[in-house]
Amino acid sequence: VDQVANLTLVSSACDVVSTAYASTKESHPYIRSVCDAAEKGVKSVTEATASCVQPVLTTLEPHVAAASEYASKGLDKLGEKLPLLQKPVEQVISDTRELVSSRVADAKDAVSS
Repeated sequence: VDQVANLTLVSSACDVVSTAYASTKESHPYIRSVCDAAEKGVKSVTEATASCVQPVLTTLEPHVAAASEYASKGLDKLGEKLPLLQKPVEQVISDTRELVSSRVADAKDAVSS
């Protein structure tokens, strides 16, 4: 999970979403109330679940470690094959817009000729 969260694309997307969430909460008092209540609910459920799940996690720890290592190797390979994951979301959006614009221009040229 940490390795996925540290991918540039994922971390920058999380930053964008977090900023939008905070801005929305700040700008809209009614939404802030709903979000605050939801956050408290999630926190309570997380705390309650953590104490129940801990014994199971302790038992499964060797299996989780093996799965984690396997997933880490897979993510490394994925990162090599998809350099997009190392770009911030703003750059991905910009590159996509440029690509679409270029393709549309090519299509217009093909149609007009």
